[in-house]
Amino acid sequence: MTLLPYLEANRLEAGCDEVGRGCLAGPVMAAAVILPPDFSNKWINDSKKLTKANRESLVELIKGESIAWAIAEASVEEIDEINILNASFLAMKRAIKKLPKTPEHLLIDGNRWKSDLDIPHTCVIKGDGKFASIASASILAKVARDKFMETLAKDHPFYGWETNVGYPTKAHREGIKKHGDCIWHRKSFTLLKGQMSLDLK
Repeated sequence: MTLLPYLEANRLEAGCDEVGRGCLAGPVMAAAVILPPDFSNKWINDSKKLTKANRESLVELIKGESIAWAIAEASVEEIDEINILNASFLAMKRAIKKLPKTPEHLLIDGNRWKSDLDIPHTCVIKGDGKFASIASASILAKVARDKFMETLAKDHPFYGWETNVGYPTKAHREGIKKHGDCIWHRKSFTLLKGQMSLDLK
C-alpha cells in the first residue's frame, strides 16, 4: 500500500517523527522530511514494519528525492532533565529548525505536540503508517539512531546495543545487572525491574 503524499495539496508539509523513546540508553533522535507532492514509493512505510536492510536502502532515496530533510537529537542528559516526552518534542523541533526550507505545515506523528515554533501543525496518530513524509522521517531517524548505538556498542560491549540499540531486552538488563550502568544510560528510567535507578560505576 502506497502511503498518502500529503494532507493538503499545494502546501509545503514536513513530516516529523522521533525514535528511541522506549530505550534505556542513548539519545532520542528525530527527523523532519519535506517530500515533493508527486512523491510515490510503495516501499516507504513505518520504519518498524521494515527490515533493517530495507530501511538502510531507502535512506539515500529519501534524502535524494525529498525537497528537504534533517535529523536532530536530544541528549541523555536532556532526557533526564526534562523527561522523555519533552525531549522528544525538543528533538523534533531541532530537526524542523535544521530544515533548509521552512515548512508551511507540520505533520506530527502521535497525538501530542508542543513547541514554540510558529508553524501550524496536525497530529496524526500512527502517522508513520499513513503519510509518506512521516514514514520517511521515521526511517531516517531510526537508521541514524541505530547506527549511533551500534557505534557506542564497540566501547560499551556489555549491553547488546549492536542488536537491541538500547531497548530494554533481557540481554540489556542482564548487562546492567552484571556490569552496572554507564554514561549513556538514562538515569531517570527504571533500568532494572524493582529498582528505580542505578548509581554510576
